[in-house]
Amino acid sequence: MKEIKIETTLQVFDHLNDTPKDVQDLMAKAIEARDKAYAPYSKFNVGAALLLENNQIITGSNQENASYPSGLCAERTAIYFAGAQHPDQKIVRMAISAGSKIHPTITPIPPCGACRQAISEYENKQNLPIEIYFMGETGKVVKSDSLANLLPLGFDRSVL
Repeated sequence: MKEIKIETTLQVFDHLNDTPKDVQDLMAKAIEARDKAYAPYSKFNVGAALLLENNQIITGSNQENASYPSGLCAERTAIYFAGAQHPDQKIVRMAISAGSKIHPTITPIPPCGACRQAISEYENKQNLPIEIYFMGETGKVVKSDSLANLLPLGFDRSVL
């Protein structure tokens, strides 16, 4: 038997104001998108903003449906739109903000598993890491230099 140890390094900022100005601006777009979420069932709004290599910003918010599996997360809404409308542009950075309408959300909320897999696909496709910043409504902001930090041993085209 062989044991494998997997380690991840993330950076944690105490507040959004502690991040670089361009990250603050991108997160502001994610917060705007969060406010446009359609989440009547979970009351959990999420917004995502992507910075493309041409400096264009794409946003997305979660869109729920009474048939729960038919909804779509903010991260996938944004990344699929970017892939469909800007297929030749690489995604440089992603900002995510999540908040509950039921209770304060001060803990950084990372992408769910399905979103991690979707982001991984684009990171592998473009052969360039995507910086990911995520937070709750307020409080700490976590930065990952790559989706690979959030999804070790990822599934990709190399195994197909």
